Amino acid sequence: MSYPLEEAGSLSFLIPFPPASSRSKEPMKPDEPLWTPPARDGGQPPAELRRIFRLFRPYRGRLALVGLLVGASSLVSVASPFLLREILDTAIPQGRTGLLTLLALGMVLTAVTNSVFGVLQTLISTTVGQRVMHDLRTAVYTQLQRMPLAFFTRTRTGEVQSRIANDIGGMQATVTSTATSLVSNLTAVIATVVAMLALDWRLTVVSLLLLPVFVWISRRVGQERKKITTQRQKQMAAMAATVTESLSVSGILLGRTMGRSDSLTKAFAEESERLVDLEVRSSMAGRWRMSTIGIVMAAMPAVIYWAAGLTLRSGVTSVSLGTLVAFVSLQQGLFRPAVSLLSTGVQMQTSLALFQRIFEYLDLDVDITEPEKPVRLEKVRGEIAFEDVTFSYDGQSAPTLSGIDVTVPAGHSLAVVGPTGSGKSTLSYLVPRLYDVTGGRVTLDGVDVRDLDFDTLARAVGVVSQETYLFHASVAENLRFAKPDATSEEIEAAARAAQIHEHIASLPDGYDTLVGERGHRFSGGEKQRLAIARTILRDPPVLILDEATSALDTRTEHAVQQAIDALSAGRTTLTIAHRLSTVRDADQIVVLDGGRAAERGTHEELVEQDGRYAALLRRDGSTAPAPAPAVT
Repeated sequence: MSYPLEEAGSLSFLIPFPPASSRSKEPMKPDEPLWTPPARDGGQPPAELRRIFRLFRPYRGRLALVGLLVGASSLVSVASPFLLREILDTAIPQGRTGLLTLLALGMVLTAVTNSVFGVLQTLISTTVGQRVMHDLRTAVYTQLQRMPLAFFTRTRTGEVQSRIANDIGGMQATVTSTATSLVSNLTAVIATVVAMLALDWRLTVVSLLLLPVFVWISRRVGQERKKITTQRQKQMAAMAATVTESLSVSGILLGRTMGRSDSLTKAFAEESERLVDLEVRSSMAGRWRMSTIGIVMAAMPAVIYWAAGLTLRSGVTSVSLGTLVAFVSLQQGLFRPAVSLLSTGVQMQTSLALFQRIFEYLDLDVDITEPEKPVRLEKVRGEIAFEDVTFSYDGQSAPTLSGIDVTVPAGHSLAVVGPTGSGKSTLSYLVPRLYDVTGGRVTLDGVDVRDLDFDTLARAVGVVSQETYLFHASVAENLRFAKPDATSEEIEAAARAAQIHEHIASLPDGYDTLVGERGHRFSGGEKQRLAIARTILRDPPVLILDEATSALDTRTEHAVQQAIDALSAGRTTLTIAHRLSTVRDADQIVVLDGGRAAERGTHEELVEQDGRYAALLRRDGSTAPAPAPAVT
């Protein structure tokens, strides 16, 4: 379920690109069909393997080249045992030195050719694998950028980071080498078996009798490792979330001031201990069974020599010494690709757990999308209207907002006040489409915001909230986030308007000063003025101020309020406030109570009514004139 932003924390910086949105609840289909989930057949789960293979579709030309190299390499490899047979059966017994030299050179040339082909295969396959990894990372990040704000209010940051870093990183070996390994080993196995049949079909049948058993064992091992890998990745995500939360600046401050550093360390150690157990189980799952396969396959040459020795002793053998040595050489050559092929199958089954976790994010429904034919406003005047607006969070039976009808003419100001939980911040987030209304509509210059293109909405609406978010970058980089092509002069002018230029100029590095994690090197008032400067640089015609000064002391609030006044001049302003001293001059004030507009009017009109607004004034410590005594 989703939670109101007033509980989960408010947006803290100007949104340069709002999340995608739409009235439709259908999942968004990205332009690239690569990421479209396959159809379900008869209620069966998605065919993950087919979907994984589709990841390589854009690179099929390079993979075809790898296939040619693999095929050529396999053919060259199986030639070496035949050259060896001719050396043993013909060149050496007959004393043909010239033939012996040519055959020996042929074996050397075979080894050189295989090495060259191997290097080229590795280069191409690694490049393809890394491009697929890049596509996956970008697709997941793009999908997360499209997700509604509600997704992030209920998802731990560490979990999101783990999906991108640990899950995608964990499948790197599979993606970069599996395709080549699969083709290479499969081709090598087929070519070697054909060559073995050409040498002696009876020995080949004996050598391959146990192959079905080996395949069955490898599948069982792969299924077992897949289950363990799923548990391991969940545990890694939980540990990443713990680290992200407890080792942030705010987490360290909270832990130390609450005396919980030791307990946090103990909790982390317990998470890590569980991960150790899962890592060991993952590493050892099926290890004995796979080792048994290796022992049996390694012992097969000894069995062949033993059987041949018995037939030679009885004088009934029809296999020459050269054929026997060549066959055993092929059989030993079969051992490596066969075991590797079985291991690849195990690795692919294990990686399915990682791919499934990634596909879970790629298949998330995106509720807020751009319409097929969006409206683009070249010049925004800034008139905002809430027309019979109703809104409910997922899973909540009672609406957070109900029947809101308010119009804010362009260039005018609206203040929204009310007790905590009355829906003030929720109302403001409907304008930039951080959420979509569930009833009625919100319009900008007469156009439903759901019909506007994202660029128009991003240019039109700026947000400044009480909890300012700053990146761990320089002051200039934080300001340029609102306008990447801003000049130094524009940045300085915005800082002056926000009354923060003098402070920045006094710093040793000036505008190149690093603000620190979440801006903790600056005070609350300084961070707030940086956020205002950032918004001034963006220059939006509509401004949302969400509790922008409520966490500041009176002196700092006065300085920030002066910057806000400069920012608000000539703009349509929607102010969410607890401190009513900041909304007295608003053109219109709306009092929300239980999600409904209980009162509306100017400051003087609402004071005269002596209703909820006047009661809020008295609670806020402001003086509201007592109502005139009734005339009798």
